[in-house]
Amino acid sequence: MSHDGIGPRAVMRSVAFLTAGVLAVPALAACGSEDPAGKPLAGPDIGSADRAKIADGGTLRWAVDAVPDTLNTFQSDADATTTRVAQAVLPSMFRMDERGRAVRNPDYLESAEVVKTEPKQVVLYRINQQAVWSDGREIGAADFAAQWRALSGKDTAYWTARNAGYDRIEKVERGKGNLEVKVTFSRPYADWRSLFTPLYPKEVMGTPDSFNDGARKKLKVTAGPFTVKKVDSKEDEVTLTRNARWWGSPARLSEIVLRAVPRDERVSALAAGTLDLAEIDPAAARHITAAGPQGTGTPLMGPGADGSAADEPHSRAVARGSDKEVSDEEAADEEVSARGKRSEKAAERVRRQKALSGFEVRKSLEPAHTQLALNGADGPLADERVRRAVARALDRKELAEAVLKPLGLPAEPVGSHLALSGQAAYADNSGALGRQDTKEAQALLADAGWVPGGPVEEKKEEKAKEGEKEKAKAKEGEKAKEGQKAKEGQKEKAGEKAAGAEGKEGKKDGGSGKDAGKKSEDGDGDGDGTYIVGEDEGHGGRGDDKAPRDSGTDGHLAQEGAGRLKQGGAPGAYAPQGTAAPAKAGTAPVAKNGKGLVLRFVLPSGPGSGTLRSVADRISRMLERIGIRSDISQVDDASYFKDHIASGKYDLALYSWPATAFPATDARPIHAKPVPAADGSLNVEQNYTRVGTDQVDQLFDQAIATLDDSEHRELIRKADSRIWAVAGSIPLYQRPQLTAARKDLANAGAFGLRTPVYEDMGFLKKAARGPAGTPGARSAGPSSGS
Repeated sequence: MSHDGIGPRAVMRSVAFLTAGVLAVPALAACGSEDPAGKPLAGPDIGSADRAKIADGGTLRWAVDAVPDTLNTFQSDADATTTRVAQAVLPSMFRMDERGRAVRNPDYLESAEVVKTEPKQVVLYRINQQAVWSDGREIGAADFAAQWRALSGKDTAYWTARNAGYDRIEKVERGKGNLEVKVTFSRPYADWRSLFTPLYPKEVMGTPDSFNDGARKKLKVTAGPFTVKKVDSKEDEVTLTRNARWWGSPARLSEIVLRAVPRDERVSALAAGTLDLAEIDPAAARHITAAGPQGTGTPLMGPGADGSAADEPHSRAVARGSDKEVSDEEAADEEVSARGKRSEKAAERVRRQKALSGFEVRKSLEPAHTQLALNGADGPLADERVRRAVARALDRKELAEAVLKPLGLPAEPVGSHLALSGQAAYADNSGALGRQDTKEAQALLADAGWVPGGPVEEKKEEKAKEGEKEKAKAKEGEKAKEGQKAKEGQKEKAGEKAAGAEGKEGKKDGGSGKDAGKKSEDGDGDGDGTYIVGEDEGHGGRGDDKAPRDSGTDGHLAQEGAGRLKQGGAPGAYAPQGTAAPAKAGTAPVAKNGKGLVLRFVLPSGPGSGTLRSVADRISRMLERIGIRSDISQVDDASYFKDHIASGKYDLALYSWPATAFPATDARPIHAKPVPAADGSLNVEQNYTRVGTDQVDQLFDQAIATLDDSEHRELIRKADSRIWAVAGSIPLYQRPQLTAARKDLANAGAFGLRTPVYEDMGFLKKAARGPAGTPGARSAGPSSGS
């Protein structure tokens, strides 16, 4: 899980993560003739090219967030870079296609199927006869058996982060030969395709010591198109090199260097020629796009930067001349020096733009969605009616458009907690909750006892403080009046004395007035501490003024064009945090038992949080329309999840979950009903909203044990409908994926839902390059097809 850019490492495979009343759940779309799964909203944008057009050799320098602490994906401190390395160097029995569905990987498997269901489920794997580890040994049953024993959960000496699926295996044995592996399950397991990906050699999985420590900084034995050459923590690099024993299509690249580069430094690294591929944020994408043929290719310059500043040194010299004589030669030298510095800066901007013109932005949608989490453990949101009211107040379409439309990406709200459009289990089940409806939201609040215009009790201490503030203001006002009278008296005297010298002094006054005007303009334009979503929204909600992580995402900063304020939003823009909205901006606040309904809205504060803040501001305005006030606070990134989300110290929060092809396994901990632990605490697993039901748990249990694919999907969709109905979390939008890539780099970029194919990546031969080095066969952008 992550907010757009920061978060704990999810234990879901695709990182690469209260009781309900009787609910009227609408008939599922699966009953119709059209497949409710639909198609991916955006396909991969990777500069596709035939392998024959790609040159042999070369080094790809690829930006990552950090050098991993471990190369073992089954340990708790594994991260996204761990997954990237594993995909390139280790066997994967199944991988994701463009629709985010698991497909057999023919490089490792000739076949894999359920050959028996009674009395127990048996899966037979037939391994590719050419598949060998880098030490020459065949991949076989011994490796499968070692991984099962390590991850089964039976031996606590193995420090594993998860054992889902492996705990349902009864035994692993050879079939007719070492290249056949028979896996017998003690209980039926629908997500059996999720197992043994990645597959580690028995040398890693064979003992607790080798598992715990043997694969943290090195992998001596691998079996992919690449192998691990070096993990260099000092240089912040992981170097992968061709695997000489690889039996599949030969890797086009000689090496891949995964280089840790902070999100806010990636544009500079690209311009400096130290990176070829990097996930970037929207602000960086605009720089790169502007440098290309379709952009202006000129440096961004502010008002007054058109050369008028050339007179500044001379003007300063003249200004000083009233107090000190400055020779014409000194003034001229100063002016020449200043012009030289400006010329150097201009030349550097030109060099930077020229360097960036060799890159392009490839874009798609990440296999992850951002959600609004509602903490149902206690407080107002423990009441399902209040949670449903919050959900019914949201215009999810508007939120998706605010983030995705300015980037030229499909702006459709996500309709499922458990899958994304195009994946097998997807269906838009948001109808179980209902569409945006202000009147219905207000009715739900009223039913829960929250009524508009109700009396709100103020604490005595707060009243006293307000009284003191009023007295202080009154005193300040009296002092200001006295000071103003004194100034006016001085002005009158000065005016009488200066009547004869009006012309000369008038010129001086005119000059200072011009300077004052300049200062005023600078003050008006000071954007420090203010994040602006769209230029129509002027002084937006205060928060992070840095470029988002990949968010850079996350985070993902989305800038809008003018005129995007919709549906009764407060006129003008955002007021500073804590300022009351005008009466016409929404309905009267609702109250219950003398207390107003104010929700703590917690967000991260670091790079990558800009988009989250803009989305939170929009959500706050939507809630104001039904009388709910939000208290937005931004906290340190390092403490966001641990001290707030995981500990339950929030009412509302925004963060993201990765998609998975195996929701019955991977999504269950996120939505499982919290249960009391032996020590009296509440075991929430990964359900940080603390909202769950027995019925949802039962549907997950049924789905995981159902081997019929059609029935399995139907159960997942029913579970999702009930998750929608209890309104513990509200999916908003699929996260944007923006990648800067060298124009001659093929088969790499924004991968969308699919798993990267590392052996196909490489640089185009000169003859195969299109205009400006672009792959001749690549599409112009993301597609909406399969």
